[in-house]
Amino acid sequence: MSGKNGAIKLVAGNSNPVLAQAIAQYLKTPLAKAVVRRFADMEIFVEIQENVRGADCFVIQSTSFPANDHLMELLIIIDALRRSSARRITAVIPYYGYARQDRKPGPRTPISAKLVANLITRAGADRVMTLDLHAGQIQGFFDIPTDNLYASPVMVRDIKERFKLDNIMVVSPDVGGVVRARGLAKRINAPLAIIDKRRERAGESEVMNVIGDVAGYTCILVDDIVDSGGTLINAADALLGQKAKAVYAYISHGVLSGGAVPRVAKSRLKELVITDSIQPTKEILAAGNIRTLPIAPLIGEAIGRTAAEESVSSLFD
Repeated sequence: MSGKNGAIKLVAGNSNPVLAQAIAQYLKTPLAKAVVRRFADMEIFVEIQENVRGADCFVIQSTSFPANDHLMELLIIIDALRRSSARRITAVIPYYGYARQDRKPGPRTPISAKLVANLITRAGADRVMTLDLHAGQIQGFFDIPTDNLYASPVMVRDIKERFKLDNIMVVSPDVGGVVRARGLAKRINAPLAIIDKRRERAGESEVMNVIGDVAGYTCILVDDIVDSGGTLINAADALLGQKAKAVYAYISHGVLSGGAVPRVAKSRLKELVITDSIQPTKEILAAGNIRTLPIAPLIGEAIGRTAAEESVSSLFD
């Protein structure tokens, strides 16, 4: 397809080739020919193998595990396109790594989300597109236009297809996620409950209290990231302890590090639903109670609208 001001070029790194190909198919535009490989010492080399002069280029790359390698790939691809005279470069980052380091939690600690924003900008990106940022203020870390897409329309469609909405309660697994959970609850006209938890150290959480009467409801936990799975599992146990009928979870980004997958598989969660913003591992695909939702149509539509200089925010009205 062609944008309003020239040809569209889609360039993919190695973080999520399946998603990149699905986006290309949605837009009916082949991925640009490019080589993104490693030298013997694991140094990254990029070569764009077709003309991109004057093109509207979109670099599709999640900065998921291994985060540093995929971040460097993104920066080098952007630099290669800039030096090849691309007219505009948009970094499409379905999962923005380092987003959880968005503030100083203590003295002498970094704000790594801001550092990564600076790196992407200085590499030569003209704009950024991402999905469900951990904290909305990260958009302000960029001095270039930034579109933060939301997976909620995809989740709402799936929820409406699979559940009777008259017995659904949306639950935020912590106080910080209330705005996200309330937004989804409003879309399906469901009540809202909140888990009050205390986190003693990173990767561990202790559920303290359930705010709201969940007895008899099918509960849907909503959050942006599932990493170790501890928060979701503890939340599910707390909800079931308060006589919830069943507990499901809808999460935008399935980081699922360490032993998270078998932990979720053995838990009392009926089902964990994640998007494919991070490429699912074989272990995730084989898990009986983990399911992935395709996010390519949403991102593809946003790319098409950006290229055509049309509204992206109207996707979420």
